[in-house]
Amino acid sequence: MVSGAGETTTEPVRPVWALTPLERVGPLHFGMSADEVRAALPEAFELKCFSADPFYPDIYGLQLGFRSAVPAVHAYFDRVDRLFCVAADAAHGPRVTLEGLELTGRVPAVLEDTVFDLYSSPVRRVSYGPRGNPGIDDIGMVLRVQDTAGGVLTRPVLVGREWADRCTDDWEGSVPECEWLGRQWRVFEGSDVWPRPGYATNWPPGWTPPF
Repeated sequence: MVSGAGETTTEPVRPVWALTPLERVGPLHFGMSADEVRAALPEAFELKCFSADPFYPDIYGLQLGFRSAVPAVHAYFDRVDRLFCVAADAAHGPRVTLEGLELTGRVPAVLEDTVFDLYSSPVRRVSYGPRGNPGIDDIGMVLRVQDTAGGVLTRPVLVGREWADRCTDDWEGSVPECEWLGRQWRVFEGSDVWPRPGYATNWPPGWTPPF
């Protein structure tokens, strides 16, 4: 893993990571250990290790970047240290592609229309979670959005086969709580952010969102 020494201000070329649904995204295979993820990304900076879900304290995440202090990838591990979820930062993350369709850093409405055209079928059914975030459970994909300097852009969140059931459900699926926070794809209960202003969460004392 690259150290913080030698930081430059030049934005590196963002790698292209092909998604093989339920199996891998770029060099990361679902089921890898944290050490295997580090070995698979020798060029990355490890920026943070954090508690990813207030209700499941054994779930943790690694925040990785291709530049010091600039998050690009969030990798999540279950209680037995298996990689089960990967999220690509909308502004600085790898350009994740699915069958040639780029998922990272897209205008949400444009990508939404394309995903519906290509994948809305009895085999690959696009669905929306309770807070209005779209995805396809059958391929372990959730499409989130993120505020960036260039506007609101897409942030793909991918899970492996064992964790794909109901992955678009932000109440019952496997995607960690921290990945559902912030800007939402659609307005939910009058707000386009979660938690909405004034909402009292039931997070256990001591847990705060890691980013």
